[in-house]
Amino acid sequence: MRNTKRQIQKLTLLGVLTALAMMLSYIEAILPPIFPAVPGIKVGLPNVIIIFVLYRMGVSSAALVSLVRITLVSLLFGNPISFLYSAAGAFLSITVMAILKKTDLLSVVGVSVAGGVSHNLGQILAAMILLQTAQIGYYMIVLAITGTLAGLFIGLCGALLTKRFLKT
Repeated sequence: MRNTKRQIQKLTLLGVLTALAMMLSYIEAILPPIFPAVPGIKVGLPNVIIIFVLYRMGVSSAALVSLVRITLVSLLFGNPISFLYSAAGAFLSITVMAILKKTDLLSVVGVSVAGGVSHNLGQILAAMILLQTAQIGYYMIVLAITGTLAGLFIGLCGALLTKRFLKT
């Protein structure tokens, strides 16, 4: 009985955190572009929640929240192509962050930066496959810089959250 109650509490918390990540996705979508001359650059506000879940609930929970958020946001506000790009970025990002977290070599901020850059790399690789061109790979130079900056911001916010809330 006690284990069932704990599972229900965890599932409820994951649902709330997924909803919060979706709200952050929507807020980010309606904000004006950070750099209008450079398309596709976002801060990645929902990733604050992913970092929090990764450090407080584990890799599988973070991957679940990320997948559900990406799926629902793509269905509500996007399209199949936006789903593919987001899923490719999220898969690589979660994988890299999980490995780095396990090594314990980097702080939450460092793991977030690696996640931000790897998310962009995943999206570039997906674009290279979908568009069948390697030329788009040059865009990774810009995305590495912006991914690092966004990763720093997201990591600082995520670190603050993980310190404020107990591990579940």
